Amino acid sequence: MPENAAVEERLAAERAATLTQIDALTRDFQSIVDANALVAVDDEHDPDGSSTAFERAHVSSLLTQARLHLDHLDEALTRLREGRYGICERCGVEIPAERLEVRPASTRCVGCAGVG
Repeated sequence: MPENAAVEERLAAERAATLTQIDALTRDFQSIVDANALVAVDDEHDPDGSSTAFERAHVSSLLTQARLHLDHLDEALTRLREGRYGICERCGVEIPAERLEVRPASTRCVGCAGVG
């Protein structure tokens, strides 16, 4: 398993990047809301209304995904501090370093990842 300090540093860096992404998406979402507040938008009859609604929903979805990723990173940091990081929660084997490099918040090995 990789050295804890290096893993913690990597998780912290990804966490910081995710917080930056959440901040940017929050600003984008608020800009969309603010822009629409200035005009009476009727999504059904306004030709731009449906694209505005799509854009708002898209940014909202990205924001939800980023917040979920942040939660997963926080859980990974907890597992690291408790000595459970890098161990598959399903079968108990060590998660390969290559998988953790790509998906540092992984809780399952490749074999178990596809199993419900």
